[in-house]
Amino acid sequence: MKIKKWHLQDAKNRFSEVVRKASEEGPQFVSKHGKESVVVLSIEDYRRLDRSSNSIIDFFQASPLASVKLDTKRDKSLSRDISL
Repeated sequence: MKIKKWHLQDAKNRFSEVVRKASEEGPQFVSKHGKESVVVLSIEDYRRLDRSSNSIIDFFQASPLASVKLDTKRDKSLSRDISL
């Protein structure tokens, strides 16, 4: 897969080509003031990325240990003196 890099002005002038290449060839990087700024992706690439990004809450809810109850009580006794 050949990744194409576009200057912002070129990408604006040839947006249809940028979109076509994103669909056919893969992500198209667009730079602004010489610095990579955005990426144009095909909808398939976007959905693949979006599907894989679960939240931490989703991760823990899907865990096989989700039904385990944790003992969250803490020891409230005073600290003890130690000699160093």
